[in-house]
Amino acid sequence: MARTQRADLHQRADAILDAAAELLASVEPRELRIDEVARRAGVGKGTVYLHWASREHLVLAVAAREAVAMLGTIIDAVRADPAEAALHRYMRRHFLEASRRPILKRVFITQPDELSALAEHPARSQLAATKRLATRQHLAALRTHRLLRTGVDLGEVDYAMQAVAYGFFASAPFLAPGDGSFSLEYQADRLAAIIQRSFEPSREPAIKRYAAAAPQVVDAFELLREAFRRTAYGSAAD
Repeated sequence: MARTQRADLHQRADAILDAAAELLASVEPRELRIDEVARRAGVGKGTVYLHWASREHLVLAVAAREAVAMLGTIIDAVRADPAEAALHRYMRRHFLEASRRPILKRVFITQPDELSALAEHPARSQLAATKRLATRQHLAALRTHRLLRTGVDLGEVDYAMQAVAYGFFASAPFLAPGDGSFSLEYQADRLAAIIQRSFEPSREPAIKRYAAAAPQVVDAFELLREAFRRTAYGSAAD
């Protein structure tokens, strides 16, 4: 595909995603109408379906684009400071970034009953498989460079850290409104502390270990970012 054609496809996809994101700020995913998205984006309804085969796929694409941006922030942080590859610091940043992106949180983090069609969509299953692979690569790099406790099982770490993080995400509706002690920063700090105490060495590792692990950690995040990018842009991703 010629470069100008790819650019046009990408620009059109962004216009559609922008329109869908604006609508999702005021309607539930199941209420999103493709014809309204097309009208706002200035394209035909059929054009939307050229990029994404269904409403559910489009909703996933909107959230996936947010995930691309979020992972870009995380990757930049690790490149600027290799210590950001530490599991507790990654989880802290991930929690803050995801919590500040409402669409991302609704689609990929919480799964209310009305979003079951999104949870079962093939594109989401593919993303989940890539996420498992990227997480294992991330954790393996940390273990190789002695940034995890000796003898930890990576599968157990993966399960436990995701379960703990999900608890923090899901607890928001139950926190006292307006209570400053439960700010996002406070929650992120508590999450990081639990992860650090549970899975990382008791003594702070030398910075050279983080520097050695950082390129492998970035590669894992890049793998996941590319999977989200392809989900976000459909036919315009190539």
